[in-house]
Amino acid sequence: MAAPMSICIFLAEKRRFYQNVSISQGEGGFEINLDHRKLKTPQAKLFMVPSETLALAVATEWDSQQDTIKLYAMHLTTLCNTALDNPSQRSKDQLIKAAVKFLETDTVCYRVEEPPALVELQKNEWDPIIEWAEKRYNVVIGSSTSILGPSIPQSTKDTFVSHLASYNSWALQGIEYMITQLKSLLLSMSLLDKHLTVEQAVLLSRLEEEFQIQHWGNVEWAHDYEMYEVRARTAAAALFVHLCLENSTVKHKLLQD
Repeated sequence: MAAPMSICIFLAEKRRFYQNVSISQGEGGFEINLDHRKLKTPQAKLFMVPSETLALAVATEWDSQQDTIKLYAMHLTTLCNTALDNPSQRSKDQLIKAAVKFLETDTVCYRVEEPPALVELQKNEWDPIIEWAEKRYNVVIGSSTSILGPSIPQSTKDTFVSHLASYNSWALQGIEYMITQLKSLLLSMSLLDKHLTVEQAVLLSRLEEEFQIQHWGNVEWAHDYEMYEVRARTAAAALFVHLCLENSTVKHKLLQD
């Protein structure tokens, strides 16, 4: 019997070429099948994920595509590709170091000196996040109006390194992706700890932009599109992290017509 064909994932948008999407368990994980062909990554590796629930979520992304496959909007698939191919060839320690480095330029730690209304808004909205993080992780963070940002104690960085070390490499890829969307390690940790919702985290990450828009107006469709995109990417990252930590196998029915 001939071996099943494989499908590599490319960036270009293309027409949907399959009818049915299913998942199957292989050696070491779960695979995605498009009809009778196995999905592969951009580097031609077998697309295999560690969690059955993650496989189901990715399969749903592929099954929800209509006439064309919009890979740029398939964030879970993209995150899996990054974890599988690891194009930058980074180790777990390097992923942790990169995530903690964001603390030095964390959005909620940088404050303006004027106008007074924005100063007050940042204090009212961002101070509670810093206070939550300081209490949650028993660390000192603070904020600053200096262009250099606050001086983060080494002990604080060490605490976050230790905390992030409890995540596996797949989850760390998702955390870094989330941090880049929110421009904040603290907002990302708040979201993962369910202290904030996706909507709240995204709004807090865009506090200054939203303040300027309220005062000077905006191109409505452009603003709304950007907001929804950041929400979608952040939500996907949060889901990805949680599903990468999923250890149990759930009962499922393969996706059908």
